Amino acid sequence: MTGGNLVWTAQARDTLRVVSPAGRIDESTATAFAEHLAQEIEVAAGDGAKQLAIDLSLIDYMSSRGLRGLTLAQRKSGDHGITIVLVQPNDIMREILAISRYDMVFKVYDTIELVPSGAL
Repeated sequence: MTGGNLVWTAQARDTLRVVSPAGRIDESTATAFAEHLAQEIEVAAGDGAKQLAIDLSLIDYMSSRGLRGLTLAQRKSGDHGITIVLVQPNDIMREILAISRYDMVFKVYDTIELVPSGAL
């Protein structure tokens, strides 16, 4: 699925839904990014998922508006009893998460296999 210039894939894994956006999350794609995350939270809730993992391995860049999209998604997911985790951040995303301190806001895992199953 596409959103702006982002390409999305998603899959369900037991109580975990994994979304994998690819591309740049900047001024031109941040709104679509936030809207797509909101839709994925609704799908996860409908499927009974307890967690939504956002795979960051294919993100080339994320602006402050993209980070705001993560914040909005976290608020919405809490309303549905879903925990958002970030997985597989590449070097660029590790730096962005560290500078913004979002690595203190979200649990970050090096691989999807390290995400504990069940509610966090």
